Amino acid sequence: MDLISLLPELLKGFTHFTPGNAVMIGVGAVLIYLAIAKEYEPVLLLPIGFGCILANIPLAGMTAAEGMMGVLYRAGISSELFPLLIFIGVGAMIDFSPLLAQPRMVLLGAAGQFGIFGTLILAILLGFPLNQAASIGVIGAIDGPTSIFVATKLAPELLAPIAVAAYSYMSLIPIIQPPLMKLLTTKKERMIRMEYAPRPISQRTLVVFPIAITVVVGLLVPEATPLISMLMLGNLLKVSGVVDRLNKAAQNEIINIATLFLGLVVGATMTASAFLNWDTGKIMLLGLLAFALDTVAGLLFGKLMSFLSGGKINPLIGAAGISAFPMAGRLAARVAQDEDFENFILMHAMGANTAGQLGSVMAGGILLAIVSHLV
Repeated sequence: MDLISLLPELLKGFTHFTPGNAVMIGVGAVLIYLAIAKEYEPVLLLPIGFGCILANIPLAGMTAAEGMMGVLYRAGISSELFPLLIFIGVGAMIDFSPLLAQPRMVLLGAAGQFGIFGTLILAILLGFPLNQAASIGVIGAIDGPTSIFVATKLAPELLAPIAVAAYSYMSLIPIIQPPLMKLLTTKKERMIRMEYAPRPISQRTLVVFPIAITVVVGLLVPEATPLISMLMLGNLLKVSGVVDRLNKAAQNEIINIATLFLGLVVGATMTASAFLNWDTGKIMLLGLLAFALDTVAGLLFGKLMSFLSGGKINPLIGAAGISAFPMAGRLAARVAQDEDFENFILMHAMGANTAGQLGSVMAGGILLAIVSHLV
């Protein structure tokens, strides 16, 4: 058999290569560029981009049921394992002391979920069925694991655009939120100084908190139990003070490995046939709208709290009521310091930010409960 007769076999990848594959490989390359050159959420956008490239190489077989990505999808996405492992690591990183010292920040965490439900209604009006609309709305929480967890249960066919939207907008928080902050607050409001006299939080309280939250949220919203329990388990590892190795493993090896495989598998779902359609564009726009509405609702509620307190609360902390921890809290504090370098509202913003983390999990559980009941 000569070389010429072998050419069709050697070039079969090119013969099955479509313009759609080329576009999606370009999308994967853009995600990798944003991860490396712009450092936009690199730990996830980089593996997502590479997985996207792999998914669009014809006949490679990696995304087939018996291929590596197919096996990882069943093991970590269908089983919901990867998002839950990531939540253990997130919980191990969170310090709930600012929230426990300022319980009223729970209100801002609740206000920061408004966009989820507003976008759900709009998505239904645009023709999406309830299960898909609920999954799209959760993008507004800017909480990747929660978005993936809800989408896997309600609309697995939309997993790729929902995951990409959630993590992309998370990386764009420093670009999207500041204009909204400055539009909805005055310079005088942004310069409000908030006293922080932290109440001492005992270790007993810190240990009881994750256990109590797991039980209460689990009883109120059973569908949220997997997410809240893993988040609280990670936090319990941190505050117990007796399992330092497990705490460090949760914050490093466990979350890093889960994030790597999650990113690859999400990227591997970004095939041309599944991604290049009008619905993807709608999902990206609706996700951006949900994010904006969550930020706006938090800021407006922050302004209300500022008014009711006689100007003692800086409304910027309302923008931290979304779930993107710790970026949203740090950004709110930075915007305040842009107006007054000696204005330190970081601990207040972190209280709202951790409340937003809890709020997004509960919102996701509520949506799962509603959709499961109605569908």
